[in-house]
Amino acid sequence: MPDQNIFSSLFVKAAKALLSVAEKDLPDIKKIKRVLVVRQHNQFGDLLASVPLFRAIKETLPESKLTVITSPQNYYALTNNKFIDEQFIFDKDDIFNIEYLYKLITVLRQGYDLVIVPVTVSISTTSCLLGRFARAHYRVGPKSLDGKENFYSFLFHKRINLNWSANPERYVADFGLDILRPLGIYTNNFKSEITVEEYENNTADKFINEITVGENYKIIGLHIGAGKPPNRWSIENFVNLCKKINQNFKTKFYVTGSSSDNNEIENFKQRINFDCGFYLNKAIPELAAVISKSDLFITNDTGVMHVAGATETPQISLFGQTNPNNWAPIGVNKISIKKSNLINDIEVEEVYKKAEQFLNK
Repeated sequence: MPDQNIFSSLFVKAAKALLSVAEKDLPDIKKIKRVLVVRQHNQFGDLLASVPLFRAIKETLPESKLTVITSPQNYYALTNNKFIDEQFIFDKDDIFNIEYLYKLITVLRQGYDLVIVPVTVSISTTSCLLGRFARAHYRVGPKSLDGKENFYSFLFHKRINLNWSANPERYVADFGLDILRPLGIYTNNFKSEITVEEYENNTADKFINEITVGENYKIIGLHIGAGKPPNRWSIENFVNLCKKINQNFKTKFYVTGSSSDNNEIENFKQRINFDCGFYLNKAIPELAAVISKSDLFITNDTGVMHVAGATETPQISLFGQTNPNNWAPIGVNKISIKKSNLINDIEVEEVYKKAEQFLNK
């Protein structure tokens, strides 16, 4: 560990000697035509929660071209996003591939009026360096996050102290915009956005028709998995909830998920004694389309929660360790439930009562 710290310190010193830029006055935003946002770290749910940042850029600079650098772990969150003109996937594993490296350099050297490196829960050194390697007139990035210094803040012309801990109840999208506000770039709309096209709508219609066979059912979607185990409400709870809803409503359920949710999905299948559809391994716009055609969506605190949050569908989001004031989707008919840091302290009856209110409307 000491050797690693010494190496890191030497790398920072070398980078500062070679790459540091002087702070300078903010640019005239009326002259900004090309913008690069480097957002290649964190999971896809975090990226969906950052969509208001892209909206702010397009609302304030409607004639600008917006390029976003993402990662293999989160890029699909921006599929077909109407605010994004160009997306490039930064993959560290391909960095020594000559053809890929040429494409990366081409994107970075396009020439930008403004480069932005936003943060939410952590500062990415890689993002900071990518922002510096981009050919740009002006770069904005974090000076610190919650009092923790960014050792690479010297890469930016404008260095901003970001302090979520000063108001820990702030919504993530509101906090994320702090990187832009000094430039006069902002929005009052913190809702996420997923662009759904005809193909996705048709695919969703086909699936809904298959599980309902044309009859008049209440359609309820469930997302029973989550990347983090503490964010998973028990499968037994989901099954008991479905049984209770079926006792009182004419319903059809479907489950969303990916290969990472296989254990939860198989467990669910073994426990149920009612028909249920499975809408698995779908692209984000397809997922948003089918959720938008549902009467209710019930989900753990995970990335798909943010997909559902981008729709107008009534939604119940279940929370354990995470603060729903920071992360729960906002809007009409979007509610969250949290009892403690243990998600299974949420009782089936409590979720049922909320579902009942939506289904009786």
